[in-house]
Amino acid sequence: MTITYLDNAASSWPKPPAVWEAMSECMQMAANPGRGSHQMAVKASRILFETRSAIAKLIGVRNPNDISYALNTTMALNEAIKGFVKQGDHVICTNVEHNSVRRPLEFLRKQMGVQVTYVEANAEGQVRVEDVEQAFQSNTTLVVCNHSSNLLGTILPIERIVELTKRKGARLLVDGAQTAGIIPIHVERMGIDMFAFPGHKGLLGPQGTGGLYIHPDLELTPLLHGGTGSQSEAIDQPTVRPDRYEAGTQNTVGIAGLKEGVKFVLHEGVEAIHNKEWNQIQRLMEGLQSVDGLKLLGPKLGEPKTGIASFVLDQADASEVAFILDQSFQIAVRAGYHCTPLAHEAAGTTKTGAVRASIGYFTTDSEIDDLIGAMKEISKHYRSSV
Repeated sequence: MTITYLDNAASSWPKPPAVWEAMSECMQMAANPGRGSHQMAVKASRILFETRSAIAKLIGVRNPNDISYALNTTMALNEAIKGFVKQGDHVICTNVEHNSVRRPLEFLRKQMGVQVTYVEANAEGQVRVEDVEQAFQSNTTLVVCNHSSNLLGTILPIERIVELTKRKGARLLVDGAQTAGIIPIHVERMGIDMFAFPGHKGLLGPQGTGGLYIHPDLELTPLLHGGTGSQSEAIDQPTVRPDRYEAGTQNTVGIAGLKEGVKFVLHEGVEAIHNKEWNQIQRLMEGLQSVDGLKLLGPKLGEPKTGIASFVLDQADASEVAFILDQSFQIAVRAGYHCTPLAHEAAGTTKTGAVRASIGYFTTDSEIDDLIGAMKEISKHYRSSV
């Protein structure tokens, strides 16, 4: 059975063959990086270094050691938020953020009395920089925002937000879960202070990989404390990067696969990847607009966005539509609230949720047409049963 996979915003699939080949090869060695001087340990350490260097090249970082590995974007965001924010601070974010931002902030609000302001986006997920500026207080230390909404596909004006935060003396943390490897990013040139990213989405690596860029002038309280293989005689966590933020044995096998995913993205070119996905998401949106009773969420046709098309269908439960697509048409999408209830508030879909189709580099035009045809049949079914 062939699956039409349109859930790339959750995890990209398929992966380049070199990804799983590298993981298989690494398993034949499976030594602990940074914990020995024998040749297998050195080879494992080299995998971590080469991958870190490839990521640095991709996202525009001069010193690869300013990038620390994480299991996913959620862990990276927690590292950044909990490591930076102090008691008495005020944090600004938007109401189109993922729970990976909202929940750590709400935890700090309850535990430490940290103040949090959520800047409202419009129904298409667009945020006015003027509204962000109005939210600043004398104790504002951090602004957190996603580069692109995982529900609406909206691309936020990061460059303008960077300019604002620098003028106000605050720092900026960007959630790059939906843009790393998909939209050209140069974090140092753009002036981003912290950038969290996954390995298993646009970088085409396996799950359990990701990372956090930390500006060299920033010092975070580590999320984890423990063995690093360096400064083992010290009672405190090492101060040297990246060891300070990488306690415990790293996911060497996954990182070996991530290296090949990043190499694939570098070879293809992020601009080319973005252009391909842009053309395909326009094709999908145009086709879905012709479906009776279907309403697309987020930016309109022709406006900047990532490869996400979320929608609701009149008279239909979003989860039921996704179930029918899976069981009757072998099309994989995601339905529900996508771990971002605030974005659903902005879109006006808190009662219904939404169906999200998300394309990736390996999505074909015929797969897009399959979804359009399936939604026309599903719409016809629901409208005839009313």
